[in-house]
Amino acid sequence: MTKRDIEEVRRGALIRAAIGAIDGEGSLGVTMAEIARRAAVSPALAHHYFGGKDDLMLAAMRHLLGEYRSGVTQRLRLAETPRAKISAIVEGCFDPRQFTGEAIATWLVFYLHARRNAEAARLLAVYFRRLESNLVSALAPLVGREAARPIARSTGSLIDGVWLRHALVGHGDAPLHAPTRSDASALVERFVDAEIVAAIAVDSAAK
Repeated sequence: MTKRDIEEVRRGALIRAAIGAIDGEGSLGVTMAEIARRAAVSPALAHHYFGGKDDLMLAAMRHLLGEYRSGVTQRLRLAETPRAKISAIVEGCFDPRQFTGEAIATWLVFYLHARRNAEAARLLAVYFRRLESNLVSALAPLVGREAARPIARSTGSLIDGVWLRHALVGHGDAPLHAPTRSDASALVERFVDAEIVAAIAVDSAAK
């Protein structure tokens, strides 16, 4: 392996260790020393690659966003109709690499982190815009662009709600039901179908 390859392997190990540490701690209160231990590298090396903990947290966030983007993009390439594109986007949101207890717990912490970190807030805003843009593009041929926007926003909110519920499973006195990936996708798909039918009905009534 070249020096560059070794650096990429170590960076990847530190990012995965950060995600695991955040899940274990339930917050960003983990230390670089703990993350380095999980990644089997020295704290000095962890600081060498990422500078400080905030930089590593942002790298982990970009890693998860990158997995989300690639999952949606791959599915969209195979979708041949507008409705199939909607399904591709929804399924991409519940990609197996993302819809795990560890990844979801980490995302929940990142949402809180975005309240005090401008770069984390920017990254989340990019995710929100991309999701809405993809949904509007797929919905527009079915209901028109004007009706597509509110449906896309509501769908994004529903997806976030499913993620939040999954993140809270097993906590508190009344544990919530954890939807499977297929359950989560089916729930969102039913909502989208109902909204499409309602939008078409409104449009027909107006003509």
